[in-house]
Amino acid sequence: MNAASLRPIDATFYWPLPKILQAGREIKKVFFLRVAGTGMGAAACLLRDAGYVVEGADEVFYPPMSTYLAAAKIKLHDLKNFDLNYLKNFDLIVVGNVIARGSNLAAQIEKLGVPFCSFPAALGGLFLNQQNVVALAGTHGKTTTTFLAVQIWQKLGLNPGYLIGGVLPAAPSAQVGDGKYFFIEADEYDSAYFEKISKFRMYEVDHLILTSLEFDHADIFANVAAIQEQFRAILGRISQTFITNHDYPAAVTLAQEWQNLKKINPIFYDEQHPTINEATAHHTTFTLNWQGQKIAFTTNLVGHHNILNLSAVLLFGLKEGFNVASLQQAVQNLSLVKRRQEVRGVYQGSVVIDDFAHHPRAVAETIKAVQTAYQGKEVVVVFDPHSATARSDIFEKEFTASLSLVKHVCLTAIDRPTSVKNHQDINLAVMAQNLAAQQIQATVAADLKTLRQWLLQNATPQRVILILSNGTCLGLWESDFVQELSKEQKLDSLEKS
Repeated sequence: MNAASLRPIDATFYWPLPKILQAGREIKKVFFLRVAGTGMGAAACLLRDAGYVVEGADEVFYPPMSTYLAAAKIKLHDLKNFDLNYLKNFDLIVVGNVIARGSNLAAQIEKLGVPFCSFPAALGGLFLNQQNVVALAGTHGKTTTTFLAVQIWQKLGLNPGYLIGGVLPAAPSAQVGDGKYFFIEADEYDSAYFEKISKFRMYEVDHLILTSLEFDHADIFANVAAIQEQFRAILGRISQTFITNHDYPAAVTLAQEWQNLKKINPIFYDEQHPTINEATAHHTTFTLNWQGQKIAFTTNLVGHHNILNLSAVLLFGLKEGFNVASLQQAVQNLSLVKRRQEVRGVYQGSVVIDDFAHHPRAVAETIKAVQTAYQGKEVVVVFDPHSATARSDIFEKEFTASLSLVKHVCLTAIDRPTSVKNHQDINLAVMAQNLAAQQIQATVAADLKTLRQWLLQNATPQRVILILSNGTCLGLWESDFVQELSKEQKLDSLEKS
C-alpha cells in the first residue's frame, strides 16, 4: 500500500445515512459517479423512476448496463473528458465502490463542496426508508433468491419493487413497484472507500431472508464472526420476519439473537426441509411443512440449492398469508438470472453452461444440479478462480473436493495476485496433481489459447461443458468463442436432455 492510499479522508461533505434521511426531499438532483457498475446502474434507474433528476459518468460503458441506462433515459457522461465542476449543479454525489481511497478522483470529490455518499446510503435515505423492505442476503444464492421472489410475487398478481445485482433475462434490474413489497439483494460487501460497512446496513430492512452464512470475501472480513457483526448491527431494525437456513450455525445464532430481541419466532428451513420427493431433468417435486400441514410443490427448477432458495421465498409467502394454491401455481415455471446455470449455446455438440459459482459449496451444488438436469451426459468443468478469495489458497482443498465430482477439469490461471492479506495465491498445479491422484483429468490453462484448445478437445455431443466463473474466464466470454456457439440452440434456461 503506498502513502497516497493512506491519505486522511476529508469528510466535511460526506453524508452518512442519517444525514440523508434528515435532508429528505430537499435532495432533488443526484449524480452517480462510476454509474456503469451493476449495482450503481440499477440504483440510478431506481432513483430516476422514484422522481429524482439523475445523471451519471463512467470511463467505459458496456452492454447490458449501457443499453439499460440508455433505455432509462439517464444522461451519461464520459469521465475521460469530464469537468468535475459540473457536479456542483447537483444536491448529492453517489460515489461508486470502484473509486479507491487515495485516488485523484477521490481527492477531487472531497474538495468539490458537494455532499457525497455511497449508493447504499442513497438508496436507504432517498427511497427504501419509505418501502416495506425484504432483504435477501447470504453467502450463496441471494441474487437467484431475489429474482425468484420477484417472479412469484408478480405471478401472484402483485407489483413488487426490487433491485437485483444481476442481469435479468427479459426485465430491468430494478423497479419501483407499488410500495407493498420491495425485494432487494442485500450484499455483505463494503459500501465505499469512506464507508467500510456492509451495504445492507443502509437498506432499512423490515424482513430478512438469510439463505446462508459462511466465510467468504476474505479481502474484507477476517472470519465469519466479522460477517456476523455486520448482520448483528441491523437486528434491531428487522421488525417483522427472519427466515434462515438451519444448516449454517452462524445464521442460526443471529436468528436466535433476533428472537430474544424481538420476541418473534424466526422461520427455519434446512437440507431436510424441504423434502425432495422427485428430481428429474425436467422438474422437481418437493414438500414443505407449514403449521402442521405438508404442502407439495412442483417446479421446473432443478438442483437442491435452487429448491432451498425457492423454499425460503415460499416460507415468506406462507408467513405473509398468501393462498397455498396460488403459491403452488406460481412456482411451476420460473427463470434464473443471467450467468446462473445459463445455457449459452452448443459448441461442437456440447451444451455450454455459464455459471457464476465462486465458492466451494456453490461449485459443488451447481455441478450436481447440472448433472441432474443432464442425466445420461457427462459434465466437464472449467473453473476460473476470479474473486479475491477464490484466487487465494484459503479454499484450495475445498475447491479440489468440489471439482472431484467430475472426471475432466480445466483450471484457468489467475489474472492477478490475490488481495487477501497473509495468504498465498491458489496453487493450481497442486490442485491438478491432487485431482489427477483421484483419476481425474485436470489441466491448467495459462491463457485463452490453451483454454480454447481444451474446449475443442473435450467437446462432444455426449458431454455438457460447465464454465464456473464470476469473471471473463481468461477473456473467453469476450472472444469469438461466443459467436461459435450454435445460435439456434441458445436458451435462457437449462436445456433439458
